[in-house]
Amino acid sequence: MALAVLAAVGCGSDDSSPDRFDSARAFDLIERQVAFGPRPAGSEASQALGRQLRRELPNFEVQPLAGGMLNLINVIPGEQPAIVVGAHYDTEATIPDFVGANDGAAGTAAVVELAKTLPGLLPEGHREVRLVLFDGEEEPAGCPEQRFLQCALRGSKAYVAAHPEETGEMILLDYIANKGLRIPREQNSDPALWSRLREAASEVGAEDRFPDAEQGPIIDDHVPFIQAGVPSIDLIDFSYLYADTAQDTVDKLSEAELDAVGETVAELVIALSEPAQ
Repeated sequence: MALAVLAAVGCGSDDSSPDRFDSARAFDLIERQVAFGPRPAGSEASQALGRQLRRELPNFEVQPLAGGMLNLINVIPGEQPAIVVGAHYDTEATIPDFVGANDGAAGTAAVVELAKTLPGLLPEGHREVRLVLFDGEEEPAGCPEQRFLQCALRGSKAYVAAHPEETGEMILLDYIANKGLRIPREQNSDPALWSRLREAASEVGAEDRFPDAEQGPIIDDHVPFIQAGVPSIDLIDFSYLYADTAQDTVDKLSEAELDAVGETVAELVIALSEPAQ
């Protein structure tokens, strides 16, 4: 879950388009995550998924959290400040039978795929890139919606606290694979960094997925970074019809939409990682 709020917080089919994101492999990882069933933070299913994801990531570190939760951090070493690309891998604790195909699994799959492909794509002398899978984005049982910011986002809060002043930009992937995907800028997302994202989308033929429009501000795992002064963006189609329902299943997703986002984010990270002149 990400939460819409009332006030902001302080690829194409062209054959010439880049092919730097293996959408079939990423989509397969979505299906394998969903096969674990509901995966609330700290649950046996979530911990089993975490072990699977560690086998998928090429170069990971573990950040233990309270309650048996774990952040998984894949580091591509380089010059700091680092670029963070993140997603959450836990699912809703309060919705029966919720498997989170788009809300959790899609972003996780994209981050894992980028961890595999980006090391061979970055320019010489590039900035450090950290691919982070956050645990505990969803609120625990018993947390009222109006306290979502206080009791959810546990993994991203812990990451920011443990890595102060190490992040230059943060790119969050959340609802990114639904059919008919359209992601306007959510109002907490940094306008300048969002403009860079749309430039990257244009470069890879995916500009129609990121219209020149806005959606309301959303509380999500980018907010702790924003509160720490880090320019951050949230890629999330909050118009997704099956959000926060047990119908958020793989049949609602599209490999082509996942590919469009994956190619766009790869292009953006490559551009951001260019060494300072």
